[in-house]
Amino acid sequence: MKVLIKIGGTLLDSSEMRARLAAEIAQAVRGGVQATVVHGGGKQMSRYLAERGIESRTIDGLRVTTPEVLDAVLKVFAGSVNHELVGAFAACGASAVGLTGMDGFVTEACQMSEELGAVGKPVTSDSRLLKLLMNNSYIPVVACVAGDRKGHFYNVNADQMAVFVASAIHAEKILFLTDVDGVRLQSNVVCSTLNLAQCRELIDAGIATGGMRTKLESASEAIRRGVGEVVIAPGALPGIVPMLLAGEQIGTRLVAEIGIAQ
Repeated sequence: MKVLIKIGGTLLDSSEMRARLAAEIAQAVRGGVQATVVHGGGKQMSRYLAERGIESRTIDGLRVTTPEVLDAVLKVFAGSVNHELVGAFAACGASAVGLTGMDGFVTEACQMSEELGAVGKPVTSDSRLLKLLMNNSYIPVVACVAGDRKGHFYNVNADQMAVFVASAIHAEKILFLTDVDGVRLQSNVVCSTLNLAQCRELIDAGIATGGMRTKLESASEAIRRGVGEVVIAPGALPGIVPMLLAGEQIGTRLVAEIGIAQ
């Protein structure tokens, strides 16, 4: 099985959580799974900027990325957060390689808008480097930083980046490991299964907003690009990776077409 695992930055802020997730992914790889990891780091970024008195503002949930903020993005996402996760894999006996989208053009991006500064929109992903690593039992660990052919770096939403990478490596499954239990309906009940139309309904009705809206939009795009299923699940749950890979119903599973289930 080939799988893309996206880990939210909130989960990676805890050394214990980081170590456990790395161990679970490493165990899966030793069992024959080919895994690529994409990670965020928004919580760590906010703390880094606040500690240095750097102004940070958002527009429609996206962090305006000035040259000063972009420098912090490279230091935090591609630096400390990425390296700490690679180190967690090393500590449990796995061989991981830290990357950004600029490396081997794993993810190319273009500027989303002048107003947002160096915020990028993924446009394509080259899978050759990732496949080379996975075929030799390495775990690629990709920070949510992309680039273009002129050498410009962009701050890219990790959920969107995960979709492009997953599509490029022909992943059968994407696991969005996050700090929530799954997608909640208006009744506040976690929905076990959603199709594309139902995702759109939750967004249009204003039920799925903010980060969850981005996840649903990204998950829907992944399904349209040929990924078999996307699961949004609580990364804090011990054993979450092996349970999801075994097909256990945890969190919310998104597929092309299926009736809603609770």
